[in-house]
Amino acid sequence: MADRAALEEAVRLQGERVRGLKLQKAGAELIQIEEEVSKLLKLKAELGSDEGKQKFVLKTPKGTRDYSPRQMAVREKVFDVIISCFKRHGAEVIDTPVFELKETLTGKYGEDSKLIYDLKDQGGELLALRYDLTVPFARYLAMNKLTNIKRYHIAKVYRRDNPAMTRGRYREFYQCDFDIAGQFDPMIPDAECLKIICEILSALQLGDFLIKVNDRRILDGMFNVCGVPDSKFRTICSSVDKLDKMSWEDVKNEMVEEKGLASEVADLIGAYVKQHGGVSLVEQLLQDPKLSQNKLALEGLGDLKLLFEYLTLFGITEKITFDLSLARGLDYYTGVIYEAVLLQTPTRQGEEPLGVGSVAAGGRYDGLVGMFDPKGRKVPCVGLSIGVERIFSIVEQRMEASEEKVRTTETQVLVAAAQKKLLEERLKLVAELWDRGIKAELLYKKNPKLLTQLQYCEETGIPLVAIIGEQELKDGVVKLRSVASREEVDIRKENLVEEIRRRTSQYPPHLLN
Repeated sequence: MADRAALEEAVRLQGERVRGLKLQKAGAELIQIEEEVSKLLKLKAELGSDEGKQKFVLKTPKGTRDYSPRQMAVREKVFDVIISCFKRHGAEVIDTPVFELKETLTGKYGEDSKLIYDLKDQGGELLALRYDLTVPFARYLAMNKLTNIKRYHIAKVYRRDNPAMTRGRYREFYQCDFDIAGQFDPMIPDAECLKIICEILSALQLGDFLIKVNDRRILDGMFNVCGVPDSKFRTICSSVDKLDKMSWEDVKNEMVEEKGLASEVADLIGAYVKQHGGVSLVEQLLQDPKLSQNKLALEGLGDLKLLFEYLTLFGITEKITFDLSLARGLDYYTGVIYEAVLLQTPTRQGEEPLGVGSVAAGGRYDGLVGMFDPKGRKVPCVGLSIGVERIFSIVEQRMEASEEKVRTTETQVLVAAAQKKLLEERLKLVAELWDRGIKAELLYKKNPKLLTQLQYCEETGIPLVAIIGEQELKDGVVKLRSVASREEVDIRKENLVEEIRRRTSQYPPHLLN
């Protein structure tokens, strides 16, 4: 009893500590609060119940979730659209471990490096869960001495972020990446990546969207001519990247107050980053008295002008805007960068559409592979990542609102019996259908009522019922019933498979409008 009393006191004190940290909030680090909450949960689990049984907290870890069959059906459909597009563009598929050596990941993500999940020492190796799929891809290229590949990779990544699950932000989530590695003529692969984003977002019918485009060299050139010290380029870039979520006044305040940038330098940056447009803006900046004197900026502007030529040939320029505020906070980008946002319908006449969140992003990273190669050999790369979690959230919300019915199985036909004592015949028929590649089910009862079997089809969306009875067996036929129209037709048993295939080819396995 004394041990239990000591444990109860420890739980009480730890609970007070957690509450105190939560009240402080601004003064307490999120990670510190989480560590203390973790200690509290361990103490509570150790305490158990009065009967000496251990108490389990039935919840998924913070920033993660389970997926129901309905949600998974939606996900499969979204993945099908994305994968078919990647394959249409000639991509191969690879996979890499879910964790990497910690040194592989560190120093690649700028200020976001603090969000990497570290793992405890495992057999003498310091490991971390992968933060994205791009850095593991660069490691894969360098390790296998590959200089040319077009690949896609769909897998889970992990970020120790403060989750906002209603907005599709999680700690464990899927990324869908497509990358082109190799030495090619400028902007041709980059233009194809933007075309792929357009194809996928159009096919998913999420609504109107816009792809913002910029170039890291233009940003660096702009920082240089505005007077930003070289040592502050990356950290100021990270501040500019927040302009889609914060006002210019707040971003400027962060640059000046938190990062020590001179106020007049921040004002010069502001004059540039508020500009957006098309190829005419590129041409205007090529004549800019300051930027035109900067070699890096000139290279970036020249490539963007060429990019717009290719985008015109692909017929997608109406979806593209050159936006000088786009920065993409990751350290490894070296050239063109882009981000796709869904647009909210304007509420008043004459208003510009508002962005409601990023659903795809990417860019050029020509130096990342060289960071892993022992001889520093560079492999130019450009790629994109589809923000599937946000897309899933949008599609799920839309389906909830419309109360649309989604099939969670792909069963084509239910094998049913009209009378008792026909289990053997049902088992024989369903086995024949399975062997011929038909997706079929039967109810796991010896003598189910016909009405029960028909109701099961209506509930699960199975379109056809193959009904056998004593008369059908004598005549060598099967009664094929359409669940929707309730029409029944006798089909010769040898023709059943072909008839099922013919009829179900018109039904999509999952509905996603």
